[in-house]
Amino acid sequence: MRVGVVIFPGSNCDYDTYYVFKDVLKVDVSFIWHTDSDLRGYDAVILPGGFSYGDYLRAGAIARFSPVMREIVRFAKRGNPVMGICNGFQILLEAELLPGALIPNNGMRFRCEDVYIRVVNNDSIFTRGLDKGRVLKMPIAHYSGNYYADEGTIKSLEDNEQIVFQYCDSAGEVLPEANPNGSILNIAGIVNREGNILGMMPHPERASEKVLGSEDGVEIFKSLMGKV
Repeated sequence: MRVGVVIFPGSNCDYDTYYVFKDVLKVDVSFIWHTDSDLRGYDAVILPGGFSYGDYLRAGAIARFSPVMREIVRFAKRGNPVMGICNGFQILLEAELLPGALIPNNGMRFRCEDVYIRVVNNDSIFTRGLDKGRVLKMPIAHYSGNYYADEGTIKSLEDNEQIVFQYCDSAGEVLPEANPNGSILNIAGIVNREGNILGMMPHPERASEKVLGSEDGVEIFKSLMGKV
């Protein structure tokens, strides 16, 4: 399996993500520059975290128009796996590959801390190696991570089991006080209806080795690779 990690101007988790695939998982991985328009040969694409184009206008709004995104949209619509982490999630929303929006956190403050998330749906290529209800520990680092959508969209996400991760406490309880940013229903990650596009705010690449304080994040990448 060959994985591509996109680099936008302002990406800062691209090398972290590359490292996990190359050195931790021993997967064939390459960087994809934001001006590239050929994704032939790739089996999955990752949009990493960072501050693409300085987050001008709003997070992900300019990156959505990068030349590579035209091909990523086609790549995703053919059923290929696409994963957006933090800023990558924001870009997927701007590109309308996922529903809803990410608005500034409650309190209007940047949040950088470890959080717990609960696996709500393990019937996706990104969570098939995880038990439903499992609690994962990994960091967040964002200012606009407050997931918002209208009532109809939220109902659709629930009805179609598109919510895959929710913020919770260490015991797995989904509580308001475990929500770091104000996201509706404590949403930390969602997939599209077909299940091949994942957007999540927490950073699994920063929780992929014991030395980082948690290895929970690597389980998501293992699921994607089919190493379950």
